[in-house]
Amino acid sequence: MITDKMKNLVINGSAIRAMFEDGKNLKAKLGAENVFDFSLGNPSIVPPATVKQAILDILENEPEMFVHGYMSNSGYEDVRDRTAQYINSQHGTSFTRDNIVMTVGAASALNIAMKVILDPGDEVVLIAPYFGEYNNYISNFDGVPVVVSPDYERFSINFDELEKKISPKTKLMIINTPNNPTGAVYTEDDLTRLAALLTKKQQEFGTTIYLISDEPYREIAFGGLKVPYLTKFYPNTFVAYSYSKSLSLPGERIGYLVTSSEMEGFADTMDALNVANRILGYVNAPSLMQRVAGRCVGQTSDLSVYEENMELLYNALTEYGYDIIKPKGTFYMFPKCFIADDKEFCAAAKEFGLVIVPGSSFACPGYFRIAFCVDKQTVINSLPSFKKLAEKYTSVK
Repeated sequence: MITDKMKNLVINGSAIRAMFEDGKNLKAKLGAENVFDFSLGNPSIVPPATVKQAILDILENEPEMFVHGYMSNSGYEDVRDRTAQYINSQHGTSFTRDNIVMTVGAASALNIAMKVILDPGDEVVLIAPYFGEYNNYISNFDGVPVVVSPDYERFSINFDELEKKISPKTKLMIINTPNNPTGAVYTEDDLTRLAALLTKKQQEFGTTIYLISDEPYREIAFGGLKVPYLTKFYPNTFVAYSYSKSLSLPGERIGYLVTSSEMEGFADTMDALNVANRILGYVNAPSLMQRVAGRCVGQTSDLSVYEENMELLYNALTEYGYDIIKPKGTFYMFPKCFIADDKEFCAAAKEFGLVIVPGSSFACPGYFRIAFCVDKQTVINSLPSFKKLAEKYTSVK
């Protein structure tokens, strides 16, 4: 028999994946051309040509044992060197290879960090709306999620509620910028204020509070917006990164975790991260993709497609009467539903061939998420369906 803990995880399985499966069933029923699946954040654009070139060159010209063998649990030294140098060049930091652990995507980065810092019963603060899998990652280590209500004005941080919910049991806070599902980007003022609050609470309780910034969408920021780098604001910070979105490689599971040198107990933390990488079953990040990431650091797919899709959707949907805070990044949009029950609203959307995800999956009922990482023509073709959905609840004609 499976454990009671696992039974609950199965029952509360990912609603996003369930919607993805619904989309496949809907296509069989209505015809693929009449279904517009905006459920899953699966990049629609191909990786840059340099990725394929790097793979071929590595396989043809580097020793096979070097490509496919074990390495340090932290990852290849030269890959971590290049990664650190690139981050430094972009953000004025001073990292070395010793600040970086190559990981099996950002999910692995989050999990090894939590394995190192969470004891059972420790509280982890989450800012709604947030990626629902955070709950499962916290459960892996018997932590306790503490959810802060949204700031509905711009989907930033509700500081008044946050201050009340940080307690002596708070060990960690997770933020996600640019944010899934809203597309919000935290400003320097937001982060300065957050760092000051966490510092004050550490002093008040005599505890250490860590911060993880989950950043797989860092490069997808619109209008030339620069996303601030968290380690410059708060010393007890980790940054989790994935190449899934920037290089359109979600299935290759390659990313890294950055640990601030100013973190309390930095050396012990890095030693523990290496052990966590091994005992959680990853052992190390995929060797071939590490080498590819090292060669392609700083490169991206043509991410401009996402901004074009965002503008198309935002302009059309606001015209139809949808209430939306315009995304500043990612490939997600988080409009308000026309009715209070977001699950009922998303079920009704299927009548018009639209597969969207209820906001309650992100601890924010009354909203829905659109993943517009699809080809531009799909967005254009979907607009009449979004209009019909609006007309179902409003006088829009």
